[in-house]
Amino acid sequence: MANNSGNILGKAPLGIIFALLAAVGFSAKAILVKLAYLDHVDAVTLLALRMAFSAPFFIGVAIWSKLRHAEPLSWHDRFLVLGLGFVGYYLSSFLDFLGLQYLSAGLERLILFLYPTMTVILSALIYRRAIGGKTLAAMALSYAGIVLVFLHDAGAGESGGFKLGAFLVFASTLSYSIYLVGAGHAIGRIGTARFTAYAMVVASIASLLQFGATHPLSSLELPARVYELALAMALFSTVLPVFLLSYAIRRIGSGSASLVGSIGPVSTIYMAYLFLGEKMAVLQILGSMLVLAGVLLVSATRNPPAGLVRSDKNP
Repeated sequence: MANNSGNILGKAPLGIIFALLAAVGFSAKAILVKLAYLDHVDAVTLLALRMAFSAPFFIGVAIWSKLRHAEPLSWHDRFLVLGLGFVGYYLSSFLDFLGLQYLSAGLERLILFLYPTMTVILSALIYRRAIGGKTLAAMALSYAGIVLVFLHDAGAGESGGFKLGAFLVFASTLSYSIYLVGAGHAIGRIGTARFTAYAMVVASIASLLQFGATHPLSSLELPARVYELALAMALFSTVLPVFLLSYAIRRIGSGSASLVGSIGPVSTIYMAYLFLGEKMAVLQILGSMLVLAGVLLVSATRNPPAGLVRSDKNP
């Protein structure tokens, strides 16, 4: 018994470190996108570059997963992967990239962090289950926090597209929540790594097709800095966090990994202050605390509504 406890304790610190690194990696995406926008690259091109750089890794995982699972996917699961990969990884990412053209990195991450509450609402509607008082209180905290940060940014002289940016990121969060609700049963049948890899390949193809249909090849004549940022986004904010989070979940469980991941919005606000010059105000800090408190309350619910799954990736 003592040896078993020692093994668990030995795994916990490494799992926590992996979860922290994954959270910071996912959060850094908004910073990298905002930095790339300084070179006047558009959202379609930037998303295509990010997916083009990350696709080879996920194709490799998809091939490896297929070799491990001799049983091919059913037609139902194939359509499910196509639909959910398009909605959850392509559409949510595209809307998020568009929103970041108008929104601060800190507010973007806070809005994205509403996905657990939105997933609970969607699950309750689809599975016709009542939402408990604890969950309602968590939602009230989260959305009150968003309102505070929104009011701060709106009063800080943001651009005319500020409301549009908030709407686009909120739509991104909604599409990602739809993906989570639909992915629950599919992941159970297909497997997390296999499903994630296939869905990411679908998103990569959609992003590249969109770029090919709307942009000439000459639009790829960009400063080297944009390619460096897109590569960093693919490696440190897409591929590595996905696998780090998977390893973290194996060591400390999805619940603990989720709680550690709550550091994400805080790290985004801090990185935005360091690298983008975004100011930290009392309303932002208070709003962030309310959002975190709400998400932690939802995460602590013992029996989440059917369909609520933990994901390996934020959009």
